[in-house]
Amino acid sequence: MIGVAVMGYGVVGSGVVELIDQNNKIFSEKIGQDIAVKHILDVRDFPGNKYESLITKDFNDILSDPETEIVCETIGGAKVAYDFTKRCLCAGKSVVTSNKELVATHGTELLALAKEHGVDYDTTPYSKMPKKFLK
Repeated sequence: MIGVAVMGYGVVGSGVVELIDQNNKIFSEKIGQDIAVKHILDVRDFPGNKYESLITKDFNDILSDPETEIVCETIGGAKVAYDFTKRCLCAGKSVVTSNKELVATHGTELLALAKEHGVDYDTTPYSKMPKKFLK
């Protein structure tokens, strides 16, 4: 199984979670293995939310989980998102982002880090899975 973490649970992040949940069978058939959201990182509480059991405020839950192979960064901005993205790439996790500011300010560095650690850094979360998961 491929574990996915979503960092940020606003409009984009919640949409990513819904897309993975609602299209799980299609994605799993396309990549040849099961895929599931394992963690949703956000500073807010979401009582009663369908995915409440997946929500964490501790970034280390994502970083230390060996089953989490893909991280979707939807936090926004270039400070916290940069730090978390960099740490994920260095930990061997592929990262996809919709964060234009992050890509504009640190994209070259993050691409180099991804290459160095043998993972993907992709700026198109809705168009494809990281290359290593596609047949």
